[in-house]
Amino acid sequence: MWFFVGTIALVPMYAAQIAASRNPVLTVPTTERLTYNIEWRLIHAGTAVVDTLKNSARVKLDSAGLVSTLFKIDDAYVVTYEEPYCATSTTLDSQEGKRHHETRVTFDRVRNRAVYTERDVVKNTMMHSSEIAIPGCVHDVLGALISLRGLALNPGQSAQMLVTDGRRAASVKVEAQEREEIKTPTAAYKTIRCETFLMNGIVYNRKGRVFIWLTDDARRLPVQIQLRMQFPVGTVTLHLLKEEHL
Repeated sequence: MWFFVGTIALVPMYAAQIAASRNPVLTVPTTERLTYNIEWRLIHAGTAVVDTLKNSARVKLDSAGLVSTLFKIDDAYVVTYEEPYCATSTTLDSQEGKRHHETRVTFDRVRNRAVYTERDVVKNTMMHSSEIAIPGCVHDVLGALISLRGLALNPGQSAQMLVTDGRRAASVKVEAQEREEIKTPTAAYKTIRCETFLMNGIVYNRKGRVFIWLTDDARRLPVQIQLRMQFPVGTVTLHLLKEEHL
C-alpha cells in the first residue's frame, strides 16, 4: 500500500469528504492484527503484518526465500491519526537491498501543510525535503484502507478518498465491482472486490491496478490485496493468513 506500491509498490470526515454510498457506516475494530502471506509470480515472497490501534497503525514488511536472496526487504511503517483517520505523522524505515532510507511526513492541520523529508541512513545525508498544501483532513494509504472498510460499498457504488504520500495529494476513486468467493491458504470467503485507482500518476507515478477483496459482512475484512503492475514487477498478491485482536 505506498511502500507496497513503491517497493513492489493502499477515510474520512465520512460525510463531509467522501461521496460515498448511502449504506450505514460499519464499525471497524480499533485493535486488530492482520498477517498476510505475500506471493509474487506464484512463489512465497514474504509476510506483511498490519496492526491497527485506536490512534495509530503500523505495517511490518519482510521478504523471504528467493526474493530475499535477490533483494532483501525489511520495511517498517507507522502512522498516527486524529479522528477520523486524519493523518498527523508517518514514518517509514525502509531497508531494501543495500539501501536504508528513513522517510518522515508531518501533517500540520492548523497550517494545512505536509512536510516531507527523506534521509539516507547509511550516508547520513538528506535526500529530499518538501512541503505541500493539504486539506484539513487527509489520509495516508493505510488510513484510507481502514476507512474503506467502514464505507460498506456494494457493487456498482463508488467513493472518493483524499490520499497523500506527503509529496502529492489527490482525490482517489474507489469502486466496488463484483461479489466473488476468494480462497486463501487458510479459508474461503464471500467478498466484494474493490478497485482503488491509486496508481494513477497523480499520487504515485508507477502505473498499475490495485484490487482489494473485502468480506461481504459487517467486518469488511480485507482478505486479499493484489497489485497488477507491468514488467518487471508483474502481479503481487497478499493473502490473509491470520486475524487477531490486540
